[in-house]
Amino acid sequence: MNERNKETSTVRSNGGLMATKLLRIAEKARKDSRFRFTSLYHLVNKEVMRECFSRLRKDVATGIDKMDKEGYAENLEDNIGKLEISLQNMAYIPKPVRRVYIPKANGKKRPLGIPSIEDKIVQSSIVKILENIYEQDFIESSYGFRPKRSCHSALRDVERTIDKEKANYVVDADIKGFFDNISHEWMIKFLEHRIADKRMIRTINRILKAGVMEEGLFQERDEGTPQGGIISPLLANIYLHYVLDLWFEKRYSRNCNGYTRLIRYADDFIVCFQYKIEAERFLEELKERLAKFDLEIEPTKTKIILFGRFARERMLIQENRKPETFDFLGFTHYCSTTRSGNASRIKRMTSSKKFRAKIREFKDWLKNSRTMPTADLLSLACIKVKGHIAYYGVTDNIRKVSLFVYEIRGLLFKWLNRRGKRRTYNWDEFGGVMERIKFPRPRIVVNLK
Repeated sequence: MNERNKETSTVRSNGGLMATKLLRIAEKARKDSRFRFTSLYHLVNKEVMRECFSRLRKDVATGIDKMDKEGYAENLEDNIGKLEISLQNMAYIPKPVRRVYIPKANGKKRPLGIPSIEDKIVQSSIVKILENIYEQDFIESSYGFRPKRSCHSALRDVERTIDKEKANYVVDADIKGFFDNISHEWMIKFLEHRIADKRMIRTINRILKAGVMEEGLFQERDEGTPQGGIISPLLANIYLHYVLDLWFEKRYSRNCNGYTRLIRYADDFIVCFQYKIEAERFLEELKERLAKFDLEIEPTKTKIILFGRFARERMLIQENRKPETFDFLGFTHYCSTTRSGNASRIKRMTSSKKFRAKIREFKDWLKNSRTMPTADLLSLACIKVKGHIAYYGVTDNIRKVSLFVYEIRGLLFKWLNRRGKRRTYNWDEFGGVMERIKFPRPRIVVNLK
């Protein structure tokens, strides 16, 4: 018992020591924006990796080694110990990621790269350390995959900016194949602005160049960072921090006469302007800026629109039509009025593409769950609908959320009645089942005002 208490005390003290070191790193980064950290790699140790392993989801997809969390945990201390030695001797070589595809809202498929479990542990550990540096650098209006920030935070910023500030025009831009076209050379250069630890840089470079395994065939990667990798969101934020955010704040916006604001979530961003001429100039200069770093705008998904407090009245008077809309983070934003009709305000609803994609996704899940026991199917259906409501149940979107719940109930009624040779339920009986399982009701979960 005494030995166990000693081990527990050691783990706690090591955890507290690590937390103190990370706080010192964050404080140093905050105080000196030009400071380069020379000693970080030694922090990727057993204590950090053990903690990062514990935070991995149990149902997380496996990489090319097919090792899951439960299997790795059977000999955890030995596995973590060997991994630490490999890292400190610079013998660690990341495995290629396993490529899978998930459907997109437009019917196409998005490639994802699934790392092996040890690569997930290493990437998580590196992210835990580097976040303390870059969280001090990232601009306030960057929201993607950052601690204590969410899509809803970005949507709230959009509402406040357009309703309260002098924002009359919106540039809705899209970067073509961003994650697949990140330059490894530029990525390393950006990291070296803050990191002088050669072993840390070398390990990240190895992760970037680990390659992809698809249908048993290995593909080398000279550019890009796979979506699905734990470190990819942080690297993407660092890349766009230097390519877009700092350029906009330090150079472009300072040469503007009117109000400007960039709001970004990962590679998805909009920019608000007071004057159209400055929005047009931005779009032209943005193309040149991105080209320098091996990126380009997707022209079919990029536009400048009149949008804001006065857009509705101006468009109705000048062209007798409503203002255009823009999509951001799964929502279509449009100009409307307050409930009294006395003032203009921005509103949002689930975008049509996302709505159709979510319905199609649910249909596919039902098709693949034909043999699942009815009780389990209904339980998982409730979880899926709750998740949808948790994200899309925002101010002004009750109609689309209600329509989604209605459509899902209809699909469940249809598929449950296909399970037998005769109809299993009529509508009254089905309604009783929905009441018994407490099927989620549409509601507003997040207030964006």
